Amino acid sequence: MSILFRDLLKKVGSGNHTGENLTRAEAATATRMMLLGEATPAQIGAFLIAHRIKRPTGEELAGMLDAFDELGPKLQPISSARPVMVFGLPYDGRTRTAPISPVTALLLSAVGQPVVMHGGDRLPTKYGLPLREIWQGLGVNWSTLSLEQAQAVFAQTGIGFVYTPQHFPLTNIIWEYRDQLGKRPPFATMELIWCPYAGDAHIIAGYVHPPTEGMFQVALGLRGVTKFTLVKGLEGSCDLPRDRTAIISLSSASPELERVFLSPHDYGFTPKNVPLGSNEELVTQIQDVLAGNSSELQQTALWNAGFYLWRSGSCADMRSGIAKAEELFKSGVVAAKLQQLIQVVNSVAEKNTDNQLLESGQEVKANS
Repeated sequence: MSILFRDLLKKVGSGNHTGENLTRAEAATATRMMLLGEATPAQIGAFLIAHRIKRPTGEELAGMLDAFDELGPKLQPISSARPVMVFGLPYDGRTRTAPISPVTALLLSAVGQPVVMHGGDRLPTKYGLPLREIWQGLGVNWSTLSLEQAQAVFAQTGIGFVYTPQHFPLTNIIWEYRDQLGKRPPFATMELIWCPYAGDAHIIAGYVHPPTEGMFQVALGLRGVTKFTLVKGLEGSCDLPRDRTAIISLSSASPELERVFLSPHDYGFTPKNVPLGSNEELVTQIQDVLAGNSSELQQTALWNAGFYLWRSGSCADMRSGIAKAEELFKSGVVAAKLQQLIQVVNSVAEKNTDNQLLESGQEVKANS
């Protein structure tokens, strides 16, 4: 048992009258001790549920991010005229609405705006459709790549993916606790603003509950992050909704967030989100979008692409962004980006296999 961790647990788990928030340094220490297994299972489980009941502060999220920065992976800087957009989406996936973020990533990278994503497999508490499965359905298998290989793909295509089960295995133990507890701990909030990129980054994070936005602002401010976009998106993702006005907060030079309210109706879109069927159905729908075919999912793709083209500085406003996105889909540029990504991922993976076979043959020869 860790006496130090017990003291941190007592602070967050002592109830409304005597409980205390952790300092940034204490939150970093607690996170580090959980990831490294220095706290006992009983202590870790108790901490996660107590911290959820107490609710995290922005300062605590900043400390948790400090620990992730210290122990976790980072894609290294690439040459780019704009900050790399790092999309933070819920790790436990989607269950009700069709995700569009992989299409958004392909379109942005096609116009020279690099994108980094991160996530894992089907995870608690929702066990929804994760990014990895969507990408794999499109022919891009991120799960077999080492971090160095993912870096090579990122440098060549402008799309990076940090697959946490492989690239950050220290987090795997935390998922076992999430499953047993059946509730999202504050880690689930922190992950949305985690930045596994070492260069100039623009953090894009989704959220559900309004208080989360304030926590994000405090945490990012403490960590010196000046470029971010916070979206009250579909199922807590960065995908803009079509069934309601999109509420978005933008970082600005002043201490106050710049608020943007975007109504789909004002831009000619019907107020309807596309329901999520099977992954196979979604992949077919995405392929239709990439082919330039008209559909409900294409409307969602244009709505989101228009915003992110504008937000990245690639277009002057939403309307020109939407028009540019429609042109990119119809011309086949976005579909070509997917084919490039597939080829590069496969080439990098094959090169690694060839190297392993060569090393294995050399070892056998040396031992014979």
